[in-house]
Amino acid sequence: MSNISMQQALAEIRQIASQVNGAQAVEVASEKGGPGFAELLKQAIGGVNDLQTRASGMADSFARGEDVALSDVMITSQKARVSFEAVKQVRKHLLEAYQEVSRMQI
Repeated sequence: MSNISMQQALAEIRQIASQVNGAQAVEVASEKGGPGFAELLKQAIGGVNDLQTRASGMADSFARGEDVALSDVMITSQKARVSFEAVKQVRKHLLEAYQEVSRMQI
């Protein structure tokens, strides 16, 4: 792996770590009257949309022959796919929880 690729990988790892730390800070903020669940879900879906848009743009750029590395295109595409799958799982669990609550007898 080249030095530039290593630096990019390290930068991405740091970015993901800061997002995780930010998510923990959001949990604490929500206990103190921060953004609600709906707002966090909206932000997560917006983030997934941004990743998919970026991946599509990079793939189009690569197809046009622009100076975009195939490895960057594949990594960005996989990130978008994984984040979309995560949102699908959250949606699935939310629907299951809703159905379970709606079946409860009062």
